[in-house]
Amino acid sequence: MTVLHNTFSLERTYPVPPERVFAAWSDPVAKQRWFVSTGAHELDFRVGGRETIEGRTPGGGPLSFAATYHDIVPQRRIVFSGTLTGDGSLATVSTTTVELFEEGDGTRLVLTEQDTFLDGAEKPEWREQGTSDWLAKLGKELES
Repeated sequence: MTVLHNTFSLERTYPVPPERVFAAWSDPVAKQRWFVSTGAHELDFRVGGRETIEGRTPGGGPLSFAATYHDIVPQRRIVFSGTLTGDGSLATVSTTTVELFEEGDGTRLVLTEQDTFLDGAEKPEWREQGTSDWLAKLGKELES
């Protein structure tokens, strides 16, 4: 039984105003396009609201992500906590803060995530790479 703690921050700059970046997080249809690769997705984007994704692990077992939104400041900040469960076992518990800063005609996004990894089911480098990948997909979403 092991517990590993990790924190990372990622920054991205997008050539659109904060309103567009915020909308990509808050609109269920838009978020489905860039955040969810496969599986069922539900988003109730409000303080106290939840987001869930039900999918499959690489081995074919059940995989689920569930988040609760704790703080939302339109165009500025989103704070949520989440759990990732694979094959019926809790793998990670995390707190994520997304900050949006207007920079000229664009937006600088700073995402900071604090994670607790349980029993080696997921590794910090996997989480950071996966988060980086979906921020890249967000960039593609904002190009359209």
